[in-house]
Amino acid sequence: MSTASGLSRTPADHPVWNRLSRYIIGPEDAALPFADRLARDNGWSRAEAERVIEEYKRFCFLAVTAGHPVTPSDQVDQAWHLHLTHTRDYWERFCPGILGRPLHHGPTAGGSDEQHRYFLQYAETLRSYEQVFGSPPADLWPDAARRLNEDHKARRVHPRDAIIVPRSVVRIALLIAVLAAVALGVLLQRS
Repeated sequence: MSTASGLSRTPADHPVWNRLSRYIIGPEDAALPFADRLARDNGWSRAEAERVIEEYKRFCFLAVTAGHPVTPSDQVDQAWHLHLTHTRDYWERFCPGILGRPLHHGPTAGGSDEQHRYFLQYAETLRSYEQVFGSPPADLWPDAARRLNEDHKARRVHPRDAIIVPRSVVRIALLIAVLAAVALGVLLQRS
């Protein structure tokens, strides 16, 4: 099924996708393979890191075939950042041999115009993704409003520096504290 951009819903016959699908990031004999490092650095399981790597490959495919600038999800951006640290692999093997061209990472310069541009670019990325691969997994590719209005507020915290408690646990603890205070008040009134 062809689309207006010339992309096919099944990229299996595209040479870039064929190379990407077989590509292993980084040295194959590394003591800490790319997927393990990505998992470790982000607090993910190995399985989640492998899902993100698959989405990173899909993003890279879109970057060279969609015909418009693309913007990654936050998780995909983490994979891209880590891949960029493998400079020889990225610039000497991946870009020329797999993608067939350079793929530069251009962070935002900031400001409302840039925010608007990236919002539109990300929304267009999601549309192209859907044309080529079908519906993107929502846990790895949130809608544009969440990606660009909420996700950028996230902070990465090292577990040795902080205790991270989910909001649901805090809510339950506060509810228990309130109920205990009420019960204590009732007991004190009775005595």
